Amino acid sequence: MRHTVRFAIVVLPVCWFLHTGARADENRERGEERRTPTEQRRMPVRPAPPRFVSHPPGVHPQGPTVRSHPVRVLAPKVVPRRGGPWAHWSHPDFARPVYYWNWRIIRSVTCTAEDSYGDQYPVTEAAWRGFGLDNMTKVEDDALDRCYGESGQDDSCYLLTCTHS
Repeated sequence: MRHTVRFAIVVLPVCWFLHTGARADENRERGEERRTPTEQRRMPVRPAPPRFVSHPPGVHPQGPTVRSHPVRVLAPKVVPRRGGPWAHWSHPDFARPVYYWNWRIIRSVTCTAEDSYGDQYPVTEAAWRGFGLDNMTKVEDDALDRCYGESGQDDSCYLLTCTHS
């Protein structure tokens, strides 16, 4: 038993050394030399970026652009849990953002909607224990409802942003 252990201790490292040397020779023959970390590997040539082309005049992702004018940012309306005084607007469906906030430390949430003229309509709601992502839909809808109701039924109102404090 002792001779077998000694034999394994001596022979196994020698076999491993010979095996790795043989593999290195095979790789060299095939042209697959190992590079050291200090060697610079040739990176493929990157094509030049496409030339910048601005969009045509008058085209804007949120509707037609308007001439420079003072934008009104209305004072935030604080709404209770049950919602604001505005009638619900059946706005078009849109992809709702996902908020990765630490919900336990949030005291209030403010969502802002913007109309086609650029005026902004913020709505603030106090957060409570258990307030989370599921409750954001109501606050977002309140901002859209306020925008639609106070802008004279401008149907191009969209959700601009939501923040917390």
